[in-house]
Amino acid sequence: MSTPRLAAASAAISWLIVLWILFVFVGSLPYKFTLHPDTQHIFGTIGTWLGAFLGDEIGSAFASFGSYLVGGFELVTSLVLLAPAISWLLKRLRGGSAGRGRRFWHALGGLMASGVMCGAVFFHLFTPLGINVLHNGQSDGGSLFKAAVSILILGLVLFGLNRQGLLSRRD
Repeated sequence: MSTPRLAAASAAISWLIVLWILFVFVGSLPYKFTLHPDTQHIFGTIGTWLGAFLGDEIGSAFASFGSYLVGGFELVTSLVLLAPAISWLLKRLRGGSAGRGRRFWHALGGLMASGVMCGAVFFHLFTPLGINVLHNGQSDGGSLFKAAVSILILGLVLFGLNRQGLLSRRD
């Protein structure tokens, strides 16, 4: 495959990964920011577990504010992943240079997404939350855990595809 085709394939794969991450992150924001009962259960369970190790105050703070913290980080990560599209749009509307390229933002966003999902996977595996989240007698069938693992892995793939963008000013 020639270099231009390889570059186009890499860009297409990057954007497909970004779309999946955005689908999961942006789709979960209303739950996290409105303290949906499922969100309260998840962060409350983790907060109780943290309280046993780090003290009730920290556990209670995580139960009360953890969803805002995680949701805020996922929102910032989503904006980082969308930065190339936002930059392109602003360039089209106002003219001027585009600044950092897609590979920079996708490499950075991939690391950010993997980082936050590392925490999610940890809490699913090593706390009473579990892989199958049970709330009010209903199981999520492991869907939250599977989404977290997929983003953890795909975020690393996104970084791998675009890592050179962190090293250069232009890409």
